[in-house]
Formats: sequence, C-alpha cells, structure tokens
Amino acid sequence: MKKILYQSFIELTNRPFTSKLIERFSCSPFSRKFIRSYANLYNVKQEEMSKELSEYGTLHELFTRKLKDQARPFSLQTEVIISPVDGEIEQYGTLINKTEMIVKEKPYSVKELVGNDYELQKYIGGTYFILYLSPSDYHRIHSPADADIIKTWTLGNKSYPVNQLGLKYGKAPLVKNYRKLTELAYNEHRFLLVKVGAMFVNSITMTHDEKSINKGDEIAYFSFGSTVILLFEKDSFVTDESIQKGQKVKVGQTLGRFQS
Repeated sequence: MKKILYQSFIELTNRPFTSKLIERFSCSPFSRKFIRSYANLYNVKQEEMSKELSEYGTLHELFTRKLKDQARPFSLQTEVIISPVDGEIEQYGTLINKTEMIVKEKPYSVKELVGNDYELQKYIGGTYFILYLSPSDYHRIHSPADADIIKTWTLGNKSYPVNQLGLKYGKAPLVKNYRKLTELAYNEHRFLLVKVGAMFVNSITMTHDEKSINKGDEIAYFSFGSTVILLFEKDSFVTDESIQKGQKVKVGQTLGRFQS
C-alpha cells in the first residue's frame, strides 16, 4: 500500500494542485512518520548521510539531505568534467539535426529548452547529457568544473513527471517544465547546466550566488527527484570512454574533459 502511495504521489503526479499538496505534506511534521518506510522502500544510502535518519524532522529534510564530507571524491585535474548529480544517464550524445535531442525515441527542441536562438547557437553540434534523479537519489547539484557563472535564467511553468514513463509518454517535460538554466565558462569554453523541475513549481532552490564556483561546490538542490541537462559547445568536450547510456553515476564521477 505504501509503495502505491509513494509512486502515485511522488513519482507520477503532474497537477499543480496535487503537487502543492505534496509540498505542504512533505514539509509538515506529520511526514516524519513516513521517513523510515520511505528510506527503506527506496534504499536510501543512510551510511552516506551527514545525519542519522532519526534526526530528520520531515520528508523534505530527507529529500534535500546533505552528505558526509568526502563522500563524493572527484578528479582535481582542471579540464576534467564531473557529474553534477547522483543519477542515471538517461541519454547523451551530439545534437542531431542541429537543434534536437532524442530521448525515448522522441525529439526534444533545444531551442525551446534554452529559450532563444542566440543561446542555442553556442551549442549546435555539441555534446549533451541528460541525468535523471530518482526518488532514492541525493538531490543536491554541484558544479561540474571550476567556472565563472555568466548568467542564470528561468523558463517554463509545468510540472510533468520526468521519470522514464514521463519522458516516453509525457508532453515534452524537459522543455515544458519549470527550469533554471545556468551558463558557465571554463577558460574559453561555455557550457550550460539546466536544472529541470518535476513536481511542484519552484522545486529548484539556488544555493550559490557568487560570480565564480569551484568544481564540486554546491550550486542548487531539488526538493524531489528530477533531471539535469548539460550542454557543451561543439568541439569543446570529449566524453569519457567509460560512459554508457543507462549508467548510474554519482557526484564527482568523470563524464569527460574539455579539449585544449
């Protein structure tokens, strides 16, 4: 029964009213009664958490949990790009037909994703990654590289599911959902970190407001499982040979490197 409840209300909801109701519930003291069953159902890695399970007062606190120091080591080589999140590589590759990503055999418009032609031009022919965070994953987002933050902007107002069913049968959630986009620069290379909301609107909280950021530093967090998209300029990035579609990755794991 609890599994059906979680799947119905946490993984599959897409209505604003329902989403807001879940937000209110997850932030309420009453939700504390569900913390242990949720952690057990989704196999939350309690040994990595910065606090004991009994110390979390609400489900929201568990969703947005922090990890112990050094729980996510990463390469210190400056040209190496690391995964910004724990999640699954839903898709990666090169933008085909100049402006499309193919996800679950469906085309997604990158122009619609980033909002305008000017921003799009930088990434035509470049590499993209789509990283899906499940309800069991660590929900904080970290910088993939030492970088200057060029700008951040917000688009979209939907809250469709972004799990596998949502991507396959939904109404283009990656380009319709509420999302925050951050453009960063490492030396002469520009890249885009797109944080796509999945549940209630404004479920993405920015935690870094300075003009530069170090690799591995936290930049934002999701209140529920969602998706992060990375876009790199053409001929600027080489994907690591170990990367595979469907692979689970963790923050700090090498995705590839900038070309000299």
